[in-house]
Amino acid sequence: MNQGKIIEYIDKGNIICAICLEDRSNRLHLLTTSNREVNISLKRAFLISERAINLELSKGEQLRLLKEIDEERDRLKKQVNVPELWELVKDEKETYDFKYLSQLCFGEDVTDNHVSALVRALFEDRTYFKLKDGSFIPNSEEKIEQIIRQREEEKKRNLILELGARWLMEVASGRPADIPPYKEEIIRMLINYVVFQNEAPDYKYTKELLKKAQIGGPQKIRDILIDLGIWDENENIELIRLDIRRTFKNELIEEAKRLSALTIERTGREDLTTENIFTIDGPLTRDFDDAISIKRQNGDYVLGIHISDVASVVPEESTLDREARLRGSSIYLPRQQIPMFPPELSQNSLSLLKDKQRRAISLISRIDKEGNIIDVDIFLSILRVNEHYVYDDVNAVIEEKEEFQLLNEVTFLLQKKRIEKGAMLISLPEISIEFSDEGKVSVRLVPQDTPSRRMIAEAMILYNWAFARFARENNIPMLYRTQDTPNERLNRDNMDYIYFVFKQRRRLNPLIIDIDPAPHSGLGLDIYTNATSPIRRYFDLVVQRQIRNFLLGEDIPYTREELDAIRMELTPAVRDIERIKQSRIRYWVIKYIKENRKDSYNAIVIDEFKNNYRVVLTDFLITADLIKSESPPLAEGDHIRVKIKDADPWEGRLTVIYKF
Repeated sequence: MNQGKIIEYIDKGNIICAICLEDRSNRLHLLTTSNREVNISLKRAFLISERAINLELSKGEQLRLLKEIDEERDRLKKQVNVPELWELVKDEKETYDFKYLSQLCFGEDVTDNHVSALVRALFEDRTYFKLKDGSFIPNSEEKIEQIIRQREEEKKRNLILELGARWLMEVASGRPADIPPYKEEIIRMLINYVVFQNEAPDYKYTKELLKKAQIGGPQKIRDILIDLGIWDENENIELIRLDIRRTFKNELIEEAKRLSALTIERTGREDLTTENIFTIDGPLTRDFDDAISIKRQNGDYVLGIHISDVASVVPEESTLDREARLRGSSIYLPRQQIPMFPPELSQNSLSLLKDKQRRAISLISRIDKEGNIIDVDIFLSILRVNEHYVYDDVNAVIEEKEEFQLLNEVTFLLQKKRIEKGAMLISLPEISIEFSDEGKVSVRLVPQDTPSRRMIAEAMILYNWAFARFARENNIPMLYRTQDTPNERLNRDNMDYIYFVFKQRRRLNPLIIDIDPAPHSGLGLDIYTNATSPIRRYFDLVVQRQIRNFLLGEDIPYTREELDAIRMELTPAVRDIERIKQSRIRYWVIKYIKENRKDSYNAIVIDEFKNNYRVVLTDFLITADLIKSESPPLAEGDHIRVKIKDADPWEGRLTVIYKF
């Protein structure tokens, strides 16, 4: 029987010391040091003393004795050196009862108080031993390190919650605030919360921090990050979400400088430095990777397309090459350019700069007056660009320069041939986001069907087609761009052009990167690749390496299997980059609309859904949602006027209502 004995049990994570007033078989009636009487099951008692207190004593005397015993056990507990005890038994790999461990600490003659002191010490520490089935088992060193790390992390988390919440409240209110410990970690948590939302690594913990700081909504967090100077006012969240590399490490910059300084090896290259070669690009272009030459000979057009020979400068599997492969492509955004190669290289020796000798892989094609391609010659060259032209300037003087006239004529014929073979011309104007010196935003639609743009587009298409054909004819492993025939070809008769293009594009099959040749239906070609932008696209550099080495009689760099691996890497990268571009354009357009809101806008209904219509604002060529309940019945293709109801550039949200 246990009447009068000292019972210790655990309640809410604490050891409770009590006298057993009554033993009712499997139930114990106890008096605790706090003068409470409680009932517990016998199983909950993990320590029962050998000696007992006389229950005939008054209750007050029982409590006095119980408290003395409790205090004595706490005093003895402080003498237990838990790490030292663990060192004594850690290698035995056994379980130890309470009394044995007490004897290791206090000697052979141990009392109930010594045993309790040992249990209390190990229970409170819980780092070096674990309690199982009434015995203690020493933890492994790995487990101890894990427990210590977890405790430190918990302490840190509590500190972040307490001091971080206080700091954020001050920042949000605009008051001066002391910088808290772990500031960088708090900022990282806020960024992840905004960027990844409920998929953020510390989502629940960050939500707890924000609740404690009385901050709600991503917009408020964005404001805080901007106020702290962490984010720009127009921070590009997609770049963060997709972990896009925006800068180059010093070692890559130094490698770029070294490669840029290499002299040109002239052996095996045809000298074209006396030819009239020029570029036509946009006004902001800094890395010129394509140039043109054109002349008439014996009634035929002799069209030259010259692409920077990046493969001869950047070695395969070099540090710069691996970096370019990870990036996949340069990214050109409003107010921001993220090159695939450091500018020290991409805007220097790789770029076909005016009056500079440069390496190139040239294609010279003879084309008759009907647009038939008579022959194509592909070779390594050295050239010098005579002039850089801008698209708009070329359009203005196209009839005044012979080279522009010839290029306009021959590319018109090439385009006509492609259309006859099923090519679809469904381009829309490009949305150009422009900024004044004061940072004011403007939006402009730039037509893509002008003569100068067609001239360059058709020349690049010819080059890519010729490279693909050359690879197939010579059994060179290659990456191809293919596109299956559309699911449906719409009849444009009596159909608005913008509406037609939006609808037709949805019926196109996706562009595919493949290692097997197949037609490209959108371009009306039997075979196609990409080789005209090796400074800007890794795909093009890979293609160029294959052709270049073949021309030199050297081993082809990539096998089919290796190309397939590259294809699998590039496909999602290309998709992500395109999404970044589109989302950023949408951001700036919505921001412009929000800051320069007009009374109404022209729109075309594109889709009808259950609760809303989707329309295209024709001044900006971006889509918006039109609330169905606030408009009359509409049909797809209807031209209407709408007013802006909600414009949120951060969320990419644009909602309009019908203007009656």
